[in-house]
Amino acid sequence: MTETASQLGEFGFAGDDRVVPFQVDGLDVRGRAVQLGPLLNSILGRHDYPPAVARLLAEAIALTVLIGTSLKFEGKFIVQTKSDGPVDLLVCDFATPENIRAYARFDEERLKEALAAGKASPTDLLGTGVLAFTIDQGSFMQPYQGIVPLDGSSLEDIAGFYFRQSEQIPTRIRLAVAELFDRDGEGKPRHSWRAGGLVAQFMPEAPERMQSRDLHGGDGDTESENEAHEEDDSWAEARMLVETVDGDELTDPQIGIERLLFRLFHERGVRVYDPQPVLDKCSCSREKIKSVLKGFTAEEIAASEEDGAISVTCEFCSTTYRYDVAEVASLA
Repeated sequence: MTETASQLGEFGFAGDDRVVPFQVDGLDVRGRAVQLGPLLNSILGRHDYPPAVARLLAEAIALTVLIGTSLKFEGKFIVQTKSDGPVDLLVCDFATPENIRAYARFDEERLKEALAAGKASPTDLLGTGVLAFTIDQGSFMQPYQGIVPLDGSSLEDIAGFYFRQSEQIPTRIRLAVAELFDRDGEGKPRHSWRAGGLVAQFMPEAPERMQSRDLHGGDGDTESENEAHEEDDSWAEARMLVETVDGDELTDPQIGIERLLFRLFHERGVRVYDPQPVLDKCSCSREKIKSVLKGFTAEEIAASEEDGAISVTCEFCSTTYRYDVAEVASLA
């Protein structure tokens, strides 16, 4: 499908699966916002996750997309949880500039028990553990990893804390996930997933204005010293506006990101930039899997053999690759 050029006075809306960068000069705020639809359905649908697990992963995908599309290098940005709850692993892998893949690992029995006991919150399902943000710029650069604890806070609050603590940038993140139930063109019932997200960051020209009471001090920091750094009025206003966003607004396809941004910041003047597409695309391939099998010992090859072949299924995209045993043995 080709897009037609907008006429003078018209405004083209980004739509689903496109990240919209924005700037509010009156508040010294920059950010990004997104609504995910078809991409999310594709990722979640191929795994047929239980709804509780799908919601967790969808939220993590929205967060990863918001941050990953802001990176200006060729490489990867990975968001991963590792915890002791029924959902013990979430992995979202973003390859710049636009490809996202993700999967969740969970214990089916423990999940059923938790849900039956009414323990369906993200805190209950994830349990105690860590959330890791990894930036990998390729083989010539050392990967950077930031780790924050899963302490019972929401994913958006934990991510905001990471930016304030590690990047020293006052940040507010909002995330939302929704299930839609409607009918298709033939009147048949239809179910779909949606997710939305918004990140706003305070980035004034004067660095001292970024000092804020919500930034943790260093060793020896006293309460009186911390109180001396009152929150900047512009950031206080921006944060308050972002906190008014309702989850339904973030996921409603009838609102759209541009309309939402106008609702929030029109009095201060919000500027939106060209949207960046996001694609559901896995980086696995037959050759990459073969390179992994190359490291198998003869014993491991024999243990993996079934009907004269070795089958490997990608955890992200569920694609299965089949190799003849003789083909694998020749790699050793």
